[in-house]
Amino acid sequence: MMTAKFDFARVTQTTVRDLVEIFGPSGVSVDREKVTAYSKDEVALHLWDKEYTADVVCFAENTEQISDFMRYANDKKIPVTPRGAGTGLSGGAVPAFCGIELSLECMNKILEFDMENLTITVEPGVVTAEINKAAADHGLLYAGDPCSGDASFIGGNVAENAGGNKVVKYGPTGNHVLGMEVVLPDGSVTWFGGKRRKDVTGYDFVHLMVGSEGTLGIVTKIILRLLPSSSFVVDLLVPFADVKSAIKAVPAIMTEGKSIPSSIEFIDKQSMLLTEEYLRTKFPFSNEADAHLILQYEGNERERLADEIEKIGDICLKQGALEVFVADNRTVKDKLWKGRKSVAEAVWAHAPIQVSNEDVVIPASAVADFMRELDDICHGAGVKYAAYGHLGDGNMHVTLYLEGETPGWREIIGGVRQKLYTIVIKLEGTLTGEHGVGLKRAAYISQFLDDAQIDLIRRVKLAFDPNNILNPGKIVPWE
Repeated sequence: MMTAKFDFARVTQTTVRDLVEIFGPSGVSVDREKVTAYSKDEVALHLWDKEYTADVVCFAENTEQISDFMRYANDKKIPVTPRGAGTGLSGGAVPAFCGIELSLECMNKILEFDMENLTITVEPGVVTAEINKAAADHGLLYAGDPCSGDASFIGGNVAENAGGNKVVKYGPTGNHVLGMEVVLPDGSVTWFGGKRRKDVTGYDFVHLMVGSEGTLGIVTKIILRLLPSSSFVVDLLVPFADVKSAIKAVPAIMTEGKSIPSSIEFIDKQSMLLTEEYLRTKFPFSNEADAHLILQYEGNERERLADEIEKIGDICLKQGALEVFVADNRTVKDKLWKGRKSVAEAVWAHAPIQVSNEDVVIPASAVADFMRELDDICHGAGVKYAAYGHLGDGNMHVTLYLEGETPGWREIIGGVRQKLYTIVIKLEGTLTGEHGVGLKRAAYISQFLDDAQIDLIRRVKLAFDPNNILNPGKIVPWE
């Protein structure tokens, strides 16, 4: 297996002066409080086994600056960690080897709205929800819809190939990326793809970059495809007495309903109760139901969509649903989706210290078996869990936690996490579906990928970045 050790240079006062020449005085900071804040993402600091902090943070404003900067960093062999909004859950923006943290937050412009080609071109620091709004203002849809969309940047979504609520119908972020401008680790600037829908001229570098977690290049412009939006959207909240019934209902909803919903979201009882506590609100059947589904359907004819919803409701009831609630106005819709998008924060608020947020994926047909075995191992270890996620594509978010002060909590949680991974492997699943491997999961990747594939990842990385300066320490271990 390929291994390598890299000797990175440290940031000095001379380095800082050189960076000021590139970014200007306001574009460079060595203030320790600020640098520390920019050296973390949403992974809780207590979960790391050591402190990871950059030496300096820089704020890029354009492609030319980043090109000059990468040429300089590559020449000096100083590690660079790109950063978007810091909403990641894998340590992807955490500097594993100190060095320079590069923030892209100032590159936040929507550059072009092309109605003829149904595309929008944006910089990486644009908040995802702003893209959704801009598209909606033109009667169009940007179908990338991660739960973090109100805060996350599109550049981070591209770096992680973010999924979200609409993947079952529209696919993850990568399905909507047509082209991008990229600064390579040596400072070269190139375009991959464009506004074309078809392109087999050379390798598909667009979709190699998507999900590469900032290890191959820095994306500075992104062309996204847009779709016609539907005239009407209806959301359903469907409680089930038990988890198995909720999961087993999904194939029937898809096949008997003869239509693909844009969303099929799953929330278990513990997630629902903690969300109620966090938001100080109530959802129907939160005490009686062990699981809730959120289904979203779209259409252009009101009556036809109403007939479809009635049919879906009947299918759900036949499959054991306790009731079918229709969110048919803005207030109810907003409450429903705020609840779904707040689950992660609700669990953290309840158990802010002893938690581990997992992002596993299993074939949809195996989700019921996964949930049963998850319950067995957690009860056996005295660990609580909250499970929720995107049931239509088998991407389950599982948060393991302990309540109160528990000596040895790290080992207890770690043991359950390893058993959880063993279950995922047995069910032909994988380590992460949308949060990324990053720094947090790199030590576990060898359980999911064989040596040949890990070696290939390293060779691809070094083909782009021979000095391994760009976001080193992520995805695969090197020693």
